[in-house]
Amino acid sequence: MFQQKTYIERRKVLKEKVGKGFILFFGNDESSMNYADNTYHFRQDSTFLYYFGIQHPGLAAVIDIENNREILFGDDYTIDDIVWMGAQPTITERAELCGVENVQASVKLGAALNLAKQMGQPIHFLPLYRPENKIKLQELVVIAPKEVANKFSVELVKAVVSQREFKTAEEIIELNKAVDVSVDMHVAGMKFAKPGMTEAQVTAEIHKIAIAAGGNISFPIIATKNGQTLHNYYHGNTIKEGDLFLIDAGFENPMCYAGDLSSTIPVSKKFTSEQREIYRLTLDAHQAAIDALQLGKPFKNAHIAAGTAIFEGMKSLGFTKGNADDAFEAGAHSLFFPCGTGHMMGLDVHDMEDLGEVWVGYDGRPKSKQFGLKSLRLAKPLQPGHVFTIEPGIYFIPELIDLWRSQNKFNDFINWEKVNSYRNFGGIRNEEDFVMTESGVELLGKPKPKTIDEVEALRS
Repeated sequence: MFQQKTYIERRKVLKEKVGKGFILFFGNDESSMNYADNTYHFRQDSTFLYYFGIQHPGLAAVIDIENNREILFGDDYTIDDIVWMGAQPTITERAELCGVENVQASVKLGAALNLAKQMGQPIHFLPLYRPENKIKLQELVVIAPKEVANKFSVELVKAVVSQREFKTAEEIIELNKAVDVSVDMHVAGMKFAKPGMTEAQVTAEIHKIAIAAGGNISFPIIATKNGQTLHNYYHGNTIKEGDLFLIDAGFENPMCYAGDLSSTIPVSKKFTSEQREIYRLTLDAHQAAIDALQLGKPFKNAHIAAGTAIFEGMKSLGFTKGNADDAFEAGAHSLFFPCGTGHMMGLDVHDMEDLGEVWVGYDGRPKSKQFGLKSLRLAKPLQPGHVFTIEPGIYFIPELIDLWRSQNKFNDFINWEKVNSYRNFGGIRNEEDFVMTESGVELLGKPKPKTIDEVEALRS
């Protein structure tokens, strides 16, 4: 946890932003895999962590703004629990660390909410992603799970986003730590992968680094020879000479701050000439996106720069034709680059995604519905304290190639015969993490090997 004053100040600012009413926070519960006592790794809700800092299941909290009351609800472990788990801090002891003085049993939460309703206080709550918390909300304030998406407090969402999106100096320290270990994870995987191994063996080597560093992975590891599938969590293939191997993995440190990096390597000691050409284009797009990052300017500019750089680069190799700006406007570039250039990062690897991309990445403005561009999670102007990823890539997706070719789509921009000859190429991306400052953008953590020479040096 940070110092007590950090959480006190965060809640103070939140009360000022929301102004009136009752703010309800649900922490996360343990989640069972196949029977009650065999649970998944526990991870606290990120917004609960932000305001209360307590990594413990079964908690809830309310902030009564008008009466300036903060109450943490939870139940201490019994002796039956302790004989299995060892001595544990009490809820009161945990609450003291974040500056909450009023602690009550979980069963009293309903009475507190009923009192707020009787007093005519609005009850603010965030969008909920855990089914058990939707059920609790239904039992407490008679809002059915299917109604949560329409009845959450937009006012509270906007207030939370306006705080969490700007990372403080103490948060940047934690993010740098997370990215440093993330780099170690990638270097380990890049060195370890050999022809004849399974994807699962490389994944285990990467995961080992995270566990040994005292934290865990920030999302399920992607380690695949099928890099054209953007989020490929299957690890059952055997890698061989001539394959490309894509790694997308990050570290979540003990404070629950995330890193998120991607790398692409040849399974052989060297890239083939074709792989080298495409890899170099991804680096050009990567740098174009970084060069487009400016304080006060939309992150969308970086996406446009990456997309047009990819189109121009592919044109130099005979895959595309026509004007790059026109192609981007039409969406033709998304044949090779069907995703966004980056997203915010912090306590979540996709920061605050549960609160809604339209509020986190667009300040409430509507997103594009165009294929590819609709996947851009961040578009708004960059301000000091914004932390985000840069991760353009080039992907040859056979199913997408076949569909658009059969529809005669983008015939003015795409050389389909050339593209089809690379249909089994796979995918390439590199990803790094950055923070915007008053003086410009800065790389988070130590540099990750990404140039062709750096990658091949690790493979030899």
